[in-house]
Parts: sequence; structure tokens; C-alpha cells
Amino acid sequence: MFKQSILIVGLLSVSLFTKAQAVKYKDIVFNDITKTKDLSYSPNDSSGKRNAHLFDLYQPASDKSAGRALIIWMHGGGFKFGSREAKGIQLWSKTFAQRGYVCAAISYTLSKKFPVFNFDELKRSCYYAVLDAKLAVTYFKEHFKEYNIDPDKIILAGNSAGGMIALDAAYSSNYELAKLAGITDANSDKKELLKVAGVINLWGGIFDLNWLKNNRVPVVNIYGSKDGTVSPTHQDTPLYGGDDIHKKAEALGIPNELKVFEGYSHELQRHFNPIFSGGENTQRRWLEAGQFAADFMYHQLNK
Repeated sequence: MFKQSILIVGLLSVSLFTKAQAVKYKDIVFNDITKTKDLSYSPNDSSGKRNAHLFDLYQPASDKSAGRALIIWMHGGGFKFGSREAKGIQLWSKTFAQRGYVCAAISYTLSKKFPVFNFDELKRSCYYAVLDAKLAVTYFKEHFKEYNIDPDKIILAGNSAGGMIALDAAYSSNYELAKLAGITDANSDKKELLKVAGVINLWGGIFDLNWLKNNRVPVVNIYGSKDGTVSPTHQDTPLYGGDDIHKKAEALGIPNELKVFEGYSHELQRHFNPIFSGGENTQRRWLEAGQFAADFMYHQLNK
């Protein structure tokens, strides 16, 4: 009986010690999260884009603290398909909320054409999606008290096209991106840069590596070594992928980390299939990618 009591006390002590060692923003510290659907980051919008400006909010269920970090998650889909309900977006939004983040999975303007087969349309589609991402950042900075977030701790994150949006929003001005896309509108002459705390780029790319000189935003790049959709290096593609971005960030002294999943393709699938989002093994790699990104962002937020 005495030995059994000692064992129970010991197990409780280990459990309490393990829980005490969990670190907010780095580890899973909350078991439950709340998800609020179909909110708008442009509630007074009269452009007819209401559905493109919706978001789902993920929060730790028992966390009432103020000044929390926010991650804005953007889905992939080649600027034509995809939604904020994608498996990966839901997985990362939930697990990062369990780490203590507030997560906003946003919708954005999708193309009516097929950007994957037309580079000019890809540039145009990215431009309008970036405007939406910047609109979302502005909304949360204006409503930071309502969501108990720190307006200086907003991170942009996304996979594939979502990663492209995060990168271009963080490092380019509207003017530069509009000039590249051949667009002239009310927003295209704005040269100011967005202020964000970091970028999580999951197998996305950027149009111009020199844009990294504009803004010293910490960035973590993650991709599969055999990605043939968004190549890690420029090579014969018009985009600069995660390996290029990592090397340029290193040369410029921008805080960054790189993780490569050897032998895997786009979306960390063994063989990329845009119809099939991936099974348990793929989702396990998504979780591993999320943990790597969380470790990096934890250090950036606590510098």
C-alpha cells in the first residue's frame, strides 16, 4: 500500500512537472479551443466581396489573457481553389491555438481564371489576394482590444498560394507588386510596407528576391525536396522558392530557419495530388512542420 501511494505521488509529480514545463507559443498548453465561424475582416465592405473577406477565429478556450500573438492563416489552391476549411489550415489553426496563439483562417479573393496556367494571371491574382491579407492585418490592428491580441505580434502564414501571399504581403509594397502585375488601381501607388512580426512560408514562393531588402521580417521556410509545383529554387520557374528565400535572408541577416522534408513533394505528399489532401502520414508531416515553425516563432516573439 505504501509503495502504491509512493507510485501515485510520483506519477502525479511527473505529470505536474511535465505540464509546468510546457511553454506558451512553443508547446501545446491548452487542451480545448473555441472556433467562431464566418466573421468578417471587412464588415463595412460595399465591394460585393463579403464572402472573400470572411474568417474563422480559433482561440484557446480557457485563455483570457490580453496581448496575445495572432497568426493569420491563408490557404493554398493556386488562387483558384481551396478554402479556409482546408484540412491543413484547420489543423494548423487548431494546434497553434492550443499553443496559445489566436488564429484567423481567412478567405481571400480567388481568380475567375486559371492562374496556374497563366503567369500574368498568377501575378494579378496574387496582387488582389495580398490586398486582402493587408486588409485583414489592418482590421486586427484596429480591433486588437476586441480580440485580446498584441498588434505588434501579428504573423502571416500560409501553404502554397497562401505562403506566396504571406511573403509578398510582408516584403513588397502595393506599388512594387502592382507594377510587376501591370495593374493600376486606387491601391497601386502605395509604397509603404506592412509591419508584421513574422512569416511562416509552407512551400510557397516570392516573385522577386530583392524585395527581402525592403523589410527585415523573420521568416521560416518549409518545403519538400522534390516539390515540382513550387520549386525550392528558381531554376526554370518564374518564382523563387524556399531555398532561394533562405539563402537571401541569410545574406541579408534576416532571422530565418529552414526545414526540408527529403523525398517529399508539394504539400509534403509523397506524390502531389491536388484532389487528395493527404492521409495520416501527410498530416503527421504537417504537424511536424507546424512544430518547427512554432519553435522558430517562439524565439522571435521572445527576443
